[in-house]
Amino acid sequence: MTALIIGLDGGGTSTRCVVVSETGEVAGRGRAGGANVVSVADPAANLLAALRAAMDGLDPALVAGGVFGLAGSGAERARRLAGEAWRSAGLPGHPSVVADVLVAFASATAEPDGTVLIAGTGAVAARIARWEIAAVADGHGWLVGDEGSGVWIGRRAVTAALKSLDGRAGPTVLLDRLAALGTSVGDIVSTVYAQVADSGPAWLATFAPLVDAAAREGDEAASAILDEAACRLAATARALGPGEGPLVLAGSLLTQPTELARRVRAEFGDAARPIPARDGAAGAAALALRAAFPSADLHRRVIGECA
Repeated sequence: MTALIIGLDGGGTSTRCVVVSETGEVAGRGRAGGANVVSVADPAANLLAALRAAMDGLDPALVAGGVFGLAGSGAERARRLAGEAWRSAGLPGHPSVVADVLVAFASATAEPDGTVLIAGTGAVAARIARWEIAAVADGHGWLVGDEGSGVWIGRRAVTAALKSLDGRAGPTVLLDRLAALGTSVGDIVSTVYAQVADSGPAWLATFAPLVDAAAREGDEAASAILDEAACRLAATARALGPGEGPLVLAGSLLTQPTELARRVRAEFGDAARPIPARDGAAGAAALALRAAFPSADLHRRVIGECA
């Protein structure tokens, strides 16, 4: 068998891994829970689970390289977790660790320059130049940033329900949609804090689909949350200034047919013509293949094979 290349994308909700041959064919896939080092309780276990699943039945000795796309990859902790997972999976050498924005961009296009905007569990935008990150806006984590993200939307949904309950705002269907949290202010607050402590703040992003559905039904509070989220996401991307290349929209909230995605596209207008990201793990694999075999031109094949 030819050499194997590994690409891994560790997001806030899920970790996806793909193994490709040196000629670009998919040899294995794996999936596990989230691996965002800021918002996930045990990212190391999920990195290892995705790696092992993707390498099932394959010879580790054939692995010639790999790229991990991780949120917060500039931190030493992200590099350490990636290295530990790689060694625990019995793989030779060590992986390169890059920011999730770069693998998201690479999953959509073989162009070396452009802009990428991500909105999933977290939110961040980046300018890409010659396959390097030239500038970044936001991506500061759920507590002080990630404006317009799933966690941000989830927090706003809980706040809207609490305001409706205690009389600071009018009625909203979000109160009924979040009934599992409790029916009183005290119950909701205690449940939210306990769940975040147990599961990490990424848990709040599970409410984003509820807000999306409520906005489609005309709920004013939900619609206002998505309007503000779309405005903040567009502002994050625009903060990077004009540049060459495509605009890539990434993350589950912008690549799925969500109400938020529609509003974000409207913010940019028809002239922007943004393109959706595909599988971030494929983008990581394409980058890893480019690094291991510089003379090969297989980027488009890899992201097409993994679509």
